[in-house]
Amino acid sequence: MHKMQIGVIGGRSESSQILDDAFIVGCEIAKRGAALVCGGMGGVMEAACRGAKEFGGVTIGIIPADKPEDANAFVDYVIATGMGSARNALIINSVCGVIAVSGKFGTLSEISFALQKGIPVVSLKSWEISDKIIHEETPESAVAALFAILEKKV
Repeated sequence: MHKMQIGVIGGRSESSQILDDAFIVGCEIAKRGAALVCGGMGGVMEAACRGAKEFGGVTIGIIPADKPEDANAFVDYVIATGMGSARNALIINSVCGVIAVSGKFGTLSEISFALQKGIPVVSLKSWEISDKIIHEETPESAVAALFAILEKKV
């Protein structure tokens, strides 16, 4: 059986508080033994990967560029798409649940793809566009809420 893959989505340019939250989300995902999948670049993606690595987690970056070396330093496995923001659909197709940490329009597109596919989305200071999104106030509660939903699906 393969490892559960959890998406972490969010902006490349965020406040230090948001980056701290993303770091903790990454830690919590790794503590639960899941792999972290993200866009593999900076900001929320890098902070979450750094958190996952602190706890021995596995990180996968599906990057918009065509060179693997463009990924952040905390990505274990790089998928260099050369597809720009179209890679957002690939991120969502690769996960069973998503945590959105803040973010802008790229994050919104990923949330939309997830909602279309019926993939659970937990928001941590991110978009409030649908009653299908679970809103949480802390990184720990966001990860706990997503894993609770996924455990019910099994």
